[in-house]
Amino acid sequence: MRILSAVLAFAAALGLSTVAGAQTYPSRPITMIVPFAAGGPTDTVARLVAESMSKTLGQQVIVENVGGAGGTRGAGQVAKAAPDGYTILLHHIGHATAASLYRKLPYNPATDFEAVGLVTAVPMTMISKSGFEPKTMVDVIAYVKANKDKVTYANAGVGSASHLCGMLFMSTIGAQMTTVPYQGTGPAMNDIVGGQVDLMCDQTTNTTGQIKGGKVKAFAVTTKDRVKSLPDLPTMQESGLKDYEVAVWHGVYVPKGTPKEIVDKLNAALNTALDDPKVVARFADLGTEPEAKDRRSPAFHKDFVIAEIARWKPVIQSAGVYAD
Repeated sequence: MRILSAVLAFAAALGLSTVAGAQTYPSRPITMIVPFAAGGPTDTVARLVAESMSKTLGQQVIVENVGGAGGTRGAGQVAKAAPDGYTILLHHIGHATAASLYRKLPYNPATDFEAVGLVTAVPMTMISKSGFEPKTMVDVIAYVKANKDKVTYANAGVGSASHLCGMLFMSTIGAQMTTVPYQGTGPAMNDIVGGQVDLMCDQTTNTTGQIKGGKVKAFAVTTKDRVKSLPDLPTMQESGLKDYEVAVWHGVYVPKGTPKEIVDKLNAALNTALDDPKVVARFADLGTEPEAKDRRSPAFHKDFVIAEIARWKPVIQSAGVYAD
């Protein structure tokens, strides 16, 4: 009886401590893990959001880049972190595709995290080196089908947004290019600009400046509607690929078991950031916009991740591309 009483007392004290912690949260800086290299498109989104969230929360949200293994290294670090709200994750579509891409994933993307809210769905653009022969997206499709593995396609590594976009493109047109993986988006873009590789599909947050600067050729956007900042670029669907649509959605997560009160505070700060005129304007410059308000709730975000895992599983299985 004494042991049982002690256990119950400890549990009660722990519960009170958790409640008190949630009420005073945050009382120190928060680390936002970005599972990709600094300077990349996801890092850009994270730093814009983190700066605004810091003002709302009254504590600094510090971005820490933990790259490697297609984003799974950083995500795995957050999955193992204390569920106290002081370690959070900002990840993109790769959070869902990792469930099928990695056979030995050390965490479950659907069950080892609490969803905080969706941030933005960034359009992608199909670009090439400036000297690439095709002039339109229709020409690109015909050229790739005719030349196949003679055409080189750059991506930022397995599980990256550029890898997923290319995989879906090749699956859709039924032709395989020679894939050239890089350690991050920066080196891949450098070689596109330098003419060492032919094609890449990447987020507007990373390509808009290069397109407007005339350093690369741009052929199409991957969303169903044209992008306001690049109005002359047709969509993939306008170019004949009726079922081709992909946007790189981003979301914020915390470890499983984080108290609801903390999740709600983070969600409120995220919503404030996404309504911040400075964030909205900067997103527009980069060719994207904040998620609609009805898509920012933790509940919507949780269901969305589960649906995306199911959506990408057959695409990845069909391509036969896996990582250990």
